[in-house]
Amino acid sequence: MKVGTESLEAAGIEEAALDAWLLMESVTGISRAAYYGDPERELEEAQAFRYLECIERRKKRIPLQHITGEQEFMGFPFYVNRHVLIPRQDTETLAEEAVKLIRSRRDGRLRVLDLCTGSGCILLSILKLCPGTEGVGCDISGDALTVAEKNARRLEVEAKWVRSDLFAEFAQDREPYDVIVSNPPYIRTSDIEGLQEEVRLHDPKIALDGGEDGLYFYRKIVKDSISYIRDKGSLLFETGCDQGEDVAALMKEYGYEDVRVRKDLAGLDRVVSGIYHRGRVCGSGFL
Repeated sequence: MKVGTESLEAAGIEEAALDAWLLMESVTGISRAAYYGDPERELEEAQAFRYLECIERRKKRIPLQHITGEQEFMGFPFYVNRHVLIPRQDTETLAEEAVKLIRSRRDGRLRVLDLCTGSGCILLSILKLCPGTEGVGCDISGDALTVAEKNARRLEVEAKWVRSDLFAEFAQDREPYDVIVSNPPYIRTSDIEGLQEEVRLHDPKIALDGGEDGLYFYRKIVKDSISYIRDKGSLLFETGCDQGEDVAALMKEYGYEDVRVRKDLAGLDRVVSGIYHRGRVCGSGFL
């Protein structure tokens, strides 16, 4: 592992020692405790070759999770590849808020819609932690939905998957949703070139680009959501750390009330939520 760490450090990888260890664990299946119990153990030739191959890929800024094929989210292992965003700890704030909301309600079987589902990590975590909830995940990318379906089988969760550009394929779905969640693309187009290479070169751009001001998808989702959400239903978004107030204002404009901005573990704005009330007058007219 020392060779791997030194090689990654020389390539400028920030968490070289951690990445070297995680690649070792992925290749060999050796736990940290087992390794330190026998640090002089030599790898089999095939394992050593595979490990050094993984180190070389990481040196090229290929994300660790694309090499190992896995990322933990909400305590569950998710398969990931280049077709989906890698689940991030910040996004757990959104999943936690949705779980808390669903658990607080006792009005029968709830329907949850996850827009821009990607790997399915948000929806599947909700369904694992809230048994009896009905879940639908949608994404414009068929490749992303293939990943989500694989994760559903892996976690033994039943969910429905719909390939759709936001609500485009839901016109015939007249049963409203109790909860709509989304982690949409929200990076400003001009900011994408400044992202880390691991993100800029390897995450799907379609899952990053939120338009000129980063709010393009929030506008579309908020406006259209009122046709698909139940009275007193909840809409929850992940947002960029400087977008909370703008998204909150959009939600209020379209009739959402009790709109709140919640912070992540770093103290940054991360989740905006609100409750929809039909028949209220808002900035866009009578709903």
